[in-house]
Amino acid sequence: MDQEAFQEISKTIPQDPGIYKYYDVRKELLYVGKAKNLRKRVSSYFNKTFANYKTYELVKRISAIEFTIVNSEQDAFLLENSLIKQYQPRFNINLKDDKSYPFIVLKKEPFPRVFLTRRKIEDGSEYLGPFTSVAKVRELIEFIKSSVQLRTCKLNLSSSNIAKKKFRVCLEYHLGNCKGPCEGLQSEADYLEGLKKIRNMLKGNLAPVISSFRQEMKESALNMEFEKAEIIRKKIDHLENYQARSVIVSKNLQQADVFSMFRDEGGAYINYLMVQNGTIVQTHTTEAITQLEETDEEILAFSIAQLRDRFNSQAPEIIVPFAIEFPQEGIIITVPKGGDKKKLLDLSEKNVNYYREEAEKKKMLHLMKKTPEERTRVLEQLQKDLQLSSLPVHIECFDNSNFQGSFPVSAMVCFINGVESKKDYRHFNVKTVEGINDFATMKEVVYRRYKRLAEDGSSLPQLVIIDGGKGQLSAALESIDVLGLKGKMTLVGLAKNEEEIFFAGDQESLKLPYDSVSLKFIRKIRDEVHRFGISFHRNKRSRGTFQNELENIPGIGKQTADQLLKIFHSVKKVKAATEAELSNVTGAAKAKMIIAYFEKKQEEETQAGQGV
Repeated sequence: MDQEAFQEISKTIPQDPGIYKYYDVRKELLYVGKAKNLRKRVSSYFNKTFANYKTYELVKRISAIEFTIVNSEQDAFLLENSLIKQYQPRFNINLKDDKSYPFIVLKKEPFPRVFLTRRKIEDGSEYLGPFTSVAKVRELIEFIKSSVQLRTCKLNLSSSNIAKKKFRVCLEYHLGNCKGPCEGLQSEADYLEGLKKIRNMLKGNLAPVISSFRQEMKESALNMEFEKAEIIRKKIDHLENYQARSVIVSKNLQQADVFSMFRDEGGAYINYLMVQNGTIVQTHTTEAITQLEETDEEILAFSIAQLRDRFNSQAPEIIVPFAIEFPQEGIIITVPKGGDKKKLLDLSEKNVNYYREEAEKKKMLHLMKKTPEERTRVLEQLQKDLQLSSLPVHIECFDNSNFQGSFPVSAMVCFINGVESKKDYRHFNVKTVEGINDFATMKEVVYRRYKRLAEDGSSLPQLVIIDGGKGQLSAALESIDVLGLKGKMTLVGLAKNEEEIFFAGDQESLKLPYDSVSLKFIRKIRDEVHRFGISFHRNKRSRGTFQNELENIPGIGKQTADQLLKIFHSVKKVKAATEAELSNVTGAAKAKMIIAYFEKKQEEETQAGQGV
């Protein structure tokens, strides 16, 4: 749908809160979104220049627009998430998680059985979970069986069948694993009391279970049933040992959901910790595939809604690394600065970083597992798509990196025959550039790399990818010209947001289909150079090579400076923040110190520029 066609229908769109749906000519649902003001939000898609190629693709395909008015922003939020979950439109964020997770079911029947299942049937049974690990579920069931005596048979234990003496106890009864309800040796009330204990166990609430067993043990001892009391004592020991192996967070923090996120160009990784009764009872990490220009806040809020629904969470508090809009009544959003909640968030971030690193390794391993013939076909397709004069058996990719707007470094990765060649990877400490200047930095590192190769008589790559737009590509080409290597290899620029490919001298960029083999391969190379550059930064920071500029502010320590960078992502954004925004992170007193520091620095720079 073009802008002119949209203008004809724009006035018919209400200005109420609601959700909107975009369809293509085949009536296929492309996208679902929510809005406080439907007309304003939908119009924004047709009245702007796109910074994201996928957004351009979406708008180009829109043939029809439908909308649903709701009463509040909260209703719009809930309806949007429900529709995305139901229809999974191709341009919406997608949680890359197609597994069927196991449940523990308490079957709706007389003397309910307890067992593992992956199928959730609307039969009135009670389903606890889902759980992220089958091994964990099997361990839980074994733990339950050793603590609570339950039947495992499939007999129809109706009261009439028991009264008619239709059944006889089996070996499980004689082994002490079942109390024999089939012969009427256990009342249904006593059996249901055992199920109550199970529910508490699965929620991490072992205290009332242990308390109940202690009372039983005392009664057995008073009745001179010492063997029975000893069996119960062993169950108590077993429960206490299990509790000791659980991750106990806090006796004071009863029920909360903890989320953290790691964002990169291809999407985001989300970690979820479910805390009940002060114990982490679930942990799960997933990947969110982003499609348009979603912000960190939008991705995290969407993922939280989907994961809480998937894992049936009713926790009243959500702990997150930065503030989000989550318009659901009765929910408290917490961005912790210290204490047990901050420790929980740190643990979640540790998990999401580990998962991301493992995911990147798997992606690279998948590429390496291709046969030589398959890798050659990928390179041949890349040669065709980029119209290269020779097969790109040797590819190098450069990326500039800086830590929160400071401390520039660069990284280069090398692929030979479609596979990473780690012995040829290089890090560059920037030597000649003052401050943050991506163009000058790229010019310096490209010059140093190919001057060395030329002096050593080493072979040059057929393709060099510059992770950046036209400016960085032009800077790299300047060094190639100075070295006299023009025409001996092809340099292309890869725009960070649009994934457009630029060639020297071309006015128009090359836009490969975003699911093409060539673009997927280029993305892998780009992701690898990012990973390599980030690891370089991390190592230098851990050795104390970098000093955060914020630590220079009187009254601001390392912990506060790191928290500011975590929330605002760069020194530049901290500098641009309002006093109110800073106060939310540091408190009012420190916010004033930060504002005063940057105002004084700006004044000094102005005076220096005027020659005062």
